[in-house]
Amino acid sequence: MRVRRRTVASTASRLLPRIASGKLTALPVALRFWDGSVLPAAPGARQPHATVAVSRQAIAHLIYTPGQLGLARAWVDGSLAIEGDLEAVISSRNEFDGVRLSPRDIARVVLAATSAGGPAVLRRPPIPSIEADVHGERHSEQRDGQAVRHHYDVSNDFYRMVLGPSMMYSCAYFSEPTDSLEHAQERKLDLICRKLMLSPGQRFLDIGCGWGSLVLHAAEHYGVDGYGVTLSELQARYARERAAELGLDRQARFEVADYRELSGRSFDRISSVGMFEHVGQTQLGEYFTRIWRMLKPGGLLLNHGISRLKPHPPQTDAFIARYIFPDGELMPLAEVVAAVQAGGLEPRDVESLRDHYPPTLRAWLANLRAHGDEATALVGAQRVRAWELYILASALGFEDGDITVYQVLAARDRSHGLPFDRLQLLEPQRDPAIA
Repeated sequence: MRVRRRTVASTASRLLPRIASGKLTALPVALRFWDGSVLPAAPGARQPHATVAVSRQAIAHLIYTPGQLGLARAWVDGSLAIEGDLEAVISSRNEFDGVRLSPRDIARVVLAATSAGGPAVLRRPPIPSIEADVHGERHSEQRDGQAVRHHYDVSNDFYRMVLGPSMMYSCAYFSEPTDSLEHAQERKLDLICRKLMLSPGQRFLDIGCGWGSLVLHAAEHYGVDGYGVTLSELQARYARERAAELGLDRQARFEVADYRELSGRSFDRISSVGMFEHVGQTQLGEYFTRIWRMLKPGGLLLNHGISRLKPHPPQTDAFIARYIFPDGELMPLAEVVAAVQAGGLEPRDVESLRDHYPPTLRAWLANLRAHGDEATALVGAQRVRAWELYILASALGFEDGDITVYQVLAARDRSHGLPFDRLQLLEPQRDPAIA
């Protein structure tokens, strides 16, 4: 008599009620295993138009690093794949909040996996090559440099594919969701310049200048003496080349430097756009105190950064910390404003741009997908998979209200010269002779 062999899906269906207090029995997605068997989504679940394809190596990742990190490694190396709509699968993530595997749960998973997949599932899989490996004291100058280079020193050509010609890696500012990304990014640059009341001859510093777009815009259209610092040599080189092409190399200068290396220099205006996330909670006081010291009397700061709306901090071993922003930290707005004040600055204006980030991110995702083959050839399949997940999950995070982004305008002292009417800040102030 022929004995029918049990499928992986049937083994999984017996296992799930016995782990994580049964919270995994009502799966919102279907699972397709390496033997072709399928564990369907729970009846009545919001059925996403997708199936998660699970290999033996994906199970091995989860055995050795249970939780989000194991899932991230399996996704990045391709041993976990999505057949269908990736967004629908990510959208179901909140249904797993609070799910944890105990040591006993993990032991049961190992036994079931060995029974279904043989010894191959116990073979420790290699860690994806693009996973960050930073060393030293957290948020020291040395380690911050490693973290920034991990993220930005990938390829300027790759970033151009994703970000478009503006090379702006921060939230754009849309007049309406149908605006082009380039138009919205230029509006954002003008918004920052107007809030800072930039005018010809001012010394303007952009901390974490990226590829130089804001400094170049301010120099070209507002006549400032612009200076940008970044920890990425690739970014600084690109910014210098753009300045030379535009004939602005005397007005817009770029240097590889940490903001902590700028002691003794003074500026009329300072901006920090999309860099604040790298500073770290323990460094907030020093960050704003140093900015206060660098600002001349009457000086202004525009700090543009992502904040979290949920009270609990993210996991330190989460996907984004290992594959996108090592050591990145998001703080609630209240902590940011308190740190601004503790540093000697006066917060004068706060604006939320949360609604503007989803269309920005979705435009980046469309760019990445449009250049998928080219991007894969340039930076590898692992990084493209990581970035697709990162951009899409970020868009959903802003839409769901998990995270947000604020612009905080602060003054060094009472001689700031800001108008009584906030709307005057938003009026065009470009000098016609310059623009």
